[in-house]
Amino acid sequence: MQQLEHLIEDARNAVGICNSCRYCEGFCAVFPALEQRLDFTRGDLHYLANLCHNCSECYYACQYAPPHEFNVNLPVQLAAVRQTTYQTYAWPGAIARGFDKSGLLASLGFLLALVVLLGLAALIGGPPMNDLNGQFYAIFPHGVLATVFGLAALWVVIAMGMGFRNFLKDVGEKPSLLLTWAHVRQGLSDALSLKYLHGNVKTGCTYPDDNISPWRRRFHHLTFYGFMLCFAATVSGTIFHYVFGWQAPYAFFSLPKLTGTIGGISLAMGTAGQFWLKQKADPDIRNIRQMGMDYAFIAQLFLAAVTGLALMAFRETAALAPLLVIHLAVILSLFITMPFGKFVHGLYRTGALIKYAKEQPASH
Repeated sequence: MQQLEHLIEDARNAVGICNSCRYCEGFCAVFPALEQRLDFTRGDLHYLANLCHNCSECYYACQYAPPHEFNVNLPVQLAAVRQTTYQTYAWPGAIARGFDKSGLLASLGFLLALVVLLGLAALIGGPPMNDLNGQFYAIFPHGVLATVFGLAALWVVIAMGMGFRNFLKDVGEKPSLLLTWAHVRQGLSDALSLKYLHGNVKTGCTYPDDNISPWRRRFHHLTFYGFMLCFAATVSGTIFHYVFGWQAPYAFFSLPKLTGTIGGISLAMGTAGQFWLKQKADPDIRNIRQMGMDYAFIAQLFLAAVTGLALMAFRETAALAPLLVIHLAVILSLFITMPFGKFVHGLYRTGALIKYAKEQPASH
């Protein structure tokens, strides 16, 4: 608790100095938002922290950055506060606290347990492992998979919905006033285009160092839209099964297979690129406390993409069973841990951008 108060007070002092200086006024959404406030409550700081995209342009432009005695390092100070919001908003809170203490170890340990359990289940009953003929459902019946992953998806929707409700309450917004069509449209547009990773000069942002680069935005786009294509593959496969009665596996040029393949490649490239950039990042703009959570999330998404692609490539071989077990374990682990990890930053950041759209009608 004492450490949390220190982080809040550190960020409050920094944004107060920024509000007096205003040199970075046109850099991103954070500065117009903070300039509308004379005082900064905890909710205000949580809002600003989730509005910050951590591009670090303000750090390199700041005359009060370290080694100045004012010690203004807004990207790092807001990132530290932002990480605390993942636990503050998460539901149920007791589970969230467990993941906050050892996010990486908890994720990897849970993944290992799932691999073991699913592996044992796959070896009990069913046809011989060398006589599967590429049939996933010979290992796990369709009804079993639909039930398990349907419940996992429902868990994600409920838990993240509760978290978003907590976010709105914390930043002082009522859904009926905030979530209007105009505000949501502008907020989603800013989020989906990654407007504030274009930087002040609109060609990139100062990451991983003080040189303008478009690669962070590009790798984020590859990650997000790759994930959405994989999701589209699942949805289209579900429609094929329940609406048209078409059974998997599908042909390569079918909608589920094409969207899944393109999405998997995009997701693998995006996550690998983000890992590479984080390794190169200037130590002065990295929040060390958040790195374990970041790497765990990137690793989960990367493994989801790679194991899915491997499963498609080797489904007609004896490797089908172990690859299916590993892939399902990765996906289920991702689903169950999603409300407590880095994935939620996309939800809260979008909420912050919607709030910003509400506060800045003249600029949109």
